[in-house]
Amino acid sequence: MSKLILNRRRFLHGTALGAAALASPAYLRGASAQTGGEVNIWTYNGFVPDAFKAQFEAETGIKVNIRLVDDQGKQFNLLAAEQPNPTVDILTVAGHRYLQFIDSDLLAPVDTGRLTNWVNINPVFSESDWGTINGNKWGAPILSGAEVLAYNTEVVSLEEALTWDTLFSDKYARQNAYILQDMMSVLMLANGYDGNMVAYLDDEAEAARIMTETRDFLIANKSKVRNYYDGGAEVQQMFINQDIVLAHAWNGPIATLIADGFPVAMTIPKEGSYGFVYTLNVAKGAPNEENAYTFLNALLASPEIGAEISRSSGFISTYKDADQHLTELERAATSFPEEQLAGLQFFRAEANEMKYRLMDPAVEEIKAA
Repeated sequence: MSKLILNRRRFLHGTALGAAALASPAYLRGASAQTGGEVNIWTYNGFVPDAFKAQFEAETGIKVNIRLVDDQGKQFNLLAAEQPNPTVDILTVAGHRYLQFIDSDLLAPVDTGRLTNWVNINPVFSESDWGTINGNKWGAPILSGAEVLAYNTEVVSLEEALTWDTLFSDKYARQNAYILQDMMSVLMLANGYDGNMVAYLDDEAEAARIMTETRDFLIANKSKVRNYYDGGAEVQQMFINQDIVLAHAWNGPIATLIADGFPVAMTIPKEGSYGFVYTLNVAKGAPNEENAYTFLNALLASPEIGAEISRSSGFISTYKDADQHLTELERAATSFPEEQLAGLQFFRAEANEMKYRLMDPAVEEIKAA
């Protein structure tokens, strides 16, 4: 097998959508009567494509000021320090961090009635239980990440890769790897339990029983695993070196391998998996709220825009039909069939204290076994 040279930037930027592909959409013509002003956005690199930003500014007269962020905790601390007069209108919050922001009264509920293009979001993301808290929506889902079963396509078949059972099969013993703590939640889900443990908040004994069952399974199958790993670069290198042919992984590192031509693919197995969603949220007390809604509605206007956000960020698009505007290679790296997406559950934080109080010692017991 030839040596693979990883180049994430080539994937993210090599097929960037030209401005012509976004030219003159009807959704912006309706907003052209805007008198200008600005909208201030805190977000990650690639989440607002350059071509979209330029066109939005040209056709609405609204100046888009972007401040790049790289950490949810830093963003939370900055927003908390600015209240009750934030400088930001739109910020980017991961769905599993919602409670922290909402309980601290930092976000305004999203008025979906002001977003005519809300219908362009796949309901898997927009209508999932994680997104509605206290009867309100709190953000517009734009991108997602997922825990996947990654496999070497020259060795493992697609049929085999559609079940988590294959990861623990005798056939591929010592040719596999997984993130131990994350794998425990996935196994709970695969066995019909709530891997977030929210369902057991009032029954810690049941939560402990499920954790013990999961721990014992992983101890019993410990001889079959090649490696417990932590970082994306590590799992990439194991695939490249042919140390493994199967792995539980986050989709991002595997997308990079796919984009660079390595014979690897990924699935959300039939038993389901967990993921997270990045959302765009309106700050409580946003100084330019009307412009914020104009921007959000424009960003949600078409699958082409969703595809470009996916392309420029490397994450999975939440837009309906966005995959139809990606190349075959881009689809392989950043999208999944609808039937697989339907099995995706999302991280929730309500039971984290109990969950990790039980899980942390279980992880150490597995490692020590």
